[in-house]
Amino acid sequence: MSVLRLIFRLPLLVLHFLLGTPATVVCFYRPLKAVRVGGEPLHDRMLRWWAGTACWIIGVSVEGHGRFPEGPQLVVANHISWLDIQVLHSMSPMGFVAKAEIDGWPVAGYLARVGGTVFHRRGSHDSASGVGAVMASRLEGGGKVAIFPEGGILPGFGVKRFHARLFAPAIDTGTEVQPVAIRYLLGGEHHADMTFRPGENFALNVLRLMSQPRRIAEVMVLEPLPSAGIPRRQIALAAENAVRSAFDSEIERNHG
Repeated sequence: MSVLRLIFRLPLLVLHFLLGTPATVVCFYRPLKAVRVGGEPLHDRMLRWWAGTACWIIGVSVEGHGRFPEGPQLVVANHISWLDIQVLHSMSPMGFVAKAEIDGWPVAGYLARVGGTVFHRRGSHDSASGVGAVMASRLEGGGKVAIFPEGGILPGFGVKRFHARLFAPAIDTGTEVQPVAIRYLLGGEHHADMTFRPGENFALNVLRLMSQPRRIAEVMVLEPLPSAGIPRRQIALAAENAVRSAFDSEIERNHG
């Protein structure tokens, strides 16, 4: 069955990249950038469509609980898979802070740039300072900025420690922090085999995920947290506890 799934899904994914990607990208440029559909910018609607369709083809159905509020917010989520970015984009367009390596990924890297991703080189103080300034500017401009404060896709199951540094732009601008819990389910149970296996590169991970049975990406948009005047370690811990509590909450059996 895994081979049959791959045979079915891989051509669809290639077709989506070849046709859906140019159709989405062109909407980010004039004159289409100014077009609105149902009160929403066309490019935002197309990005949500592109991301949701990519998830569906790969074999992941997105199930959202709660809605992202309007206006600026720092979205903070746990990080399980590279697919987390597309899962969140399928619900609401937002600019991500992501590792610099993604900038070199085929298709995904280009779409990330077009979608406003801020690339951060780990271990670089200058990069971190520049990223913080860009984040603050976007938040002041009314945009959503998303981070994965665990510091990457880490080994092991469950929610890891949230690092506090990238919470500073929200505190400096008085922007609410929006915690989001992501978990993948298969047959109504946690599905822990979404992340990279030891020695597995991006291409192999994509093929392996596409060969799996259909899973659910459950996205829980939690209560926003005020940030103005709160120490960044305190707000990071509050967000971490909220996400961990949601991630560990009992899973309804009707998912299966």
